[in-house]
Amino acid sequence: MKRLYLITGGLGHLGSTIVSKLVQRGENVRALILPKDKGERCAGVEYIEGNVTDKQSLTPFFRNNGEELFLIHTAGLISIQDKGTKDLWRVNVEGTKNIIDAAMEYGVRRLVYVSSVHAIPERKDVAVLKEVDDYSPYLVKGEYAKSKAAASHLVMEAVRKGLNTSIVLPSGIIGPGDNGRNHLVQLCAMFLKNKLPMGVNGGYDMVDVRDVAEGTIKALENGKCGESYILSGSSVTIKELLRYMAAASGKKEKKCVPIWLAKMFSPFFELDAKRRKKRPLFTRYSLMTLEDNTRFSHDKASVYLGYSPRDISESVKDMVAYLKKDNSLLAISMAH
Repeated sequence: MKRLYLITGGLGHLGSTIVSKLVQRGENVRALILPKDKGERCAGVEYIEGNVTDKQSLTPFFRNNGEELFLIHTAGLISIQDKGTKDLWRVNVEGTKNIIDAAMEYGVRRLVYVSSVHAIPERKDVAVLKEVDDYSPYLVKGEYAKSKAAASHLVMEAVRKGLNTSIVLPSGIIGPGDNGRNHLVQLCAMFLKNKLPMGVNGGYDMVDVRDVAEGTIKALENGKCGESYILSGSSVTIKELLRYMAAASGKKEKKCVPIWLAKMFSPFFELDAKRRKKRPLFTRYSLMTLEDNTRFSHDKASVYLGYSPRDISESVKDMVAYLKKDNSLLAISMAH
């Protein structure tokens, strides 16, 4: 039976990369996008306008003409703010519930949900975190993490109801192909436009979007029902990240200030960004994440999915080249 691959968030950083990889393989692909979504579209892909928060709008997306439906749910909101919004919960949690319900109604053969390592509870006695059996918003910090944990719990509940589904948990995604919504791409764009005054000490586990896309597709095809797979890369400091950007662009490196100092001024940065109607680069929540020493093991994905992330310096080099090839991309990134 012919397969049809359904991808939500089809013009997002990860979603569009997944779509591109599937098209390169010659697969039949349908992508869900918001009516006002902008981005480069792949030839041969059927793009359907809809919203995961609106069940009725999903009907054309799930329309089945006798194909086996394979679904990857990437659509979601990312937030580095301390406080959540109604949209964050509606999209990430209620939207995921709508996708699950529709998947069961339309007989989707297999679903992979793209969650986040933020959904994994932190443990003070463990330096390297691994996959967990279930998720709870009460065990994680930050509204974004809570929303992804709650959505992941819904997915695990769906397994018990008979849905063939798995979860992938990427770390901080970086790399080419983004149109400005990724915070790490925003950091790079500010650096290239000489709008980044300085960096901060600290770091996080970062991974190339192309590797996450490949790992997600492998989880769809080879993952085990009810299992989760961490798709992490390697731990990188902001100082190292800026050094890679400097090497790739020929620009001077930026100095980094202590996180305690950045935290002190973060309320002013957020207020200034709000006044200018732009997204703040650093918030108190994002700074807390950067000073966390947590590491994530992708051993399970490597063993069972053949997952193998590339060196992050290659990701930065390609991201810089992608942004520099079109000044309009830099303008979009700077506007968020």
